[in-house]
Amino acid sequence: MARETIRQLRLYLELLQEMGVDYLPRGESRDRSPSPTPSTREEKPAPPLQPDMKKLDSAQTNPQLEAVRAEMGECKRCPLWKERKTLVFGEGNPWARLMFVGEAPGREEDLQGRPFVGQAGKLLTQFLQTIGLSREDVYIANILKCRPPGNRTPQPQEIEQCFPFLLKQIQAIKPKVICCLGGVAAQTLLGQKVAITRLRGQFIPWRWDIELFLTFHPAYLLRNPGQKRNAMQDFLKLKEKLEGSE
Repeated sequence: MARETIRQLRLYLELLQEMGVDYLPRGESRDRSPSPTPSTREEKPAPPLQPDMKKLDSAQTNPQLEAVRAEMGECKRCPLWKERKTLVFGEGNPWARLMFVGEAPGREEDLQGRPFVGQAGKLLTQFLQTIGLSREDVYIANILKCRPPGNRTPQPQEIEQCFPFLLKQIQAIKPKVICCLGGVAAQTLLGQKVAITRLRGQFIPWRWDIELFLTFHPAYLLRNPGQKRNAMQDFLKLKEKLEGSE
């Protein structure tokens, strides 16, 4: 437990440093009363967020999710298949309470067949680790399963072909919360144009007793590191939400 707490603290401090925080105030007290005994002064560190133990085994198969993958096959429903290297279906705990949905695979994702494995993916992993989670505890997918040329924004006809399979993934996994990473994911799931800067950090009731949660896409944070502080606040809200539903 102590080793895990130290590891999470180190990751959190590294993230703070990236956000431009050079030091943390010591906060000396002016209270001149005698120091409390060690038993009353010391506080136990907060334990890391524990995933749902009833559905923790990410190695356990989800037949309904596997059926969705089989239905997709080597999808050629839109022209993106002509330039892709690999179809990126999604990965993680097939029974996850927390699911992340991004926009579309990038170059590294297209090469490896896995979502969020480039620089943006490393940042997402770091955010997860600071709240006591790993990629194996959550499920990660995208609106599109194939990389758009030059990482351009998905086109409506591409989303129209791919989105039904994402909905089937969600129905199979049955998460409690879906975290929309960026505007494309949020707008697609909500079915309307939204401003991430206005709605980020909020839980929005959705379908199937699932709540949506909006935050910045990690790729945006790499271009705008000043927003990492806000993103960290969002992830802490996610942690509180999941802890409250245990």
